[in-house]
Amino acid sequence: MHDLVIRGGTIVDGTGAPKRTGDIAVEGGIITAVGGKLGPAKRVIDADGALVTPGFVDIHTHYDGQATWDPELAPSSLHGVTTAVFGNCGVGFAPVRPGAAPYLINLMEGVEDIPGTVLSEGVKFNWESFPQYLDALAAMPRVMDIGAQVPHAALRFYVMGDRGADHTELPSEDEIARMGLLLEEALKAGALGFTTSRTVKHKAKDGRPTPSLTARQAELNGLAAAMRRAGTGVLEVNSDFGPGEFEAMREAAEIAGAPSPA
Repeated sequence: MHDLVIRGGTIVDGTGAPKRTGDIAVEGGIITAVGGKLGPAKRVIDADGALVTPGFVDIHTHYDGQATWDPELAPSSLHGVTTAVFGNCGVGFAPVRPGAAPYLINLMEGVEDIPGTVLSEGVKFNWESFPQYLDALAAMPRVMDIGAQVPHAALRFYVMGDRGADHTELPSEDEIARMGLLLEEALKAGALGFTTSRTVKHKAKDGRPTPSLTARQAELNGLAAAMRRAGTGVLEVNSDFGPGEFEAMREAAEIAGAPSPA
């Protein structure tokens, strides 16, 4: 007898095969059979008239704050998403120095239209480093899998202080090296990648452009070199792709040895 049978649903398995009506048997949390009339089970779900599909992986979300307090991550979990990835567009909440959270909230509110009052009240900021942020995420059971990426804005602001919020300010060689070490540490701790923003559409709530808007090649390449040292991670960029932009990101991606979805 199966632990669970999802009975009579319209199965779309994601392989490109035609949809079909059938049963899905589950034992010990693992799908063990797909077919017609799979027999009795301890629990039966009548899926007649419903689609039965693999869980969706949403690689571009902004649950950076919500994931620290909401085990359900609604509404994504209500629409079949079983894995959500955040830290996109170069914005997020780690690393963060004590007392520096308001700027990161201001940036997230402006870029992603998430109310700052919600973030201020909901996010505890009981971490400083990115590995500590991952630990805070891991401490909460939730209904779906999650993955976090290292946001350029938070990294820059952490290392450079208030100067880092100004995209026209250039980091010193030491500051680039420090950012690289922190990125390498985060990737080795489990971060999925590094993200940056180079679009004029992204502005903080107070109107300031995103800190990474005009990050120079030396800064990008220094971070890319850290990715190569870590030997893991993807490079994500949100860009207007003006003159030279594609070439700049391609150079960084080649140094990183990582894929770079735009």
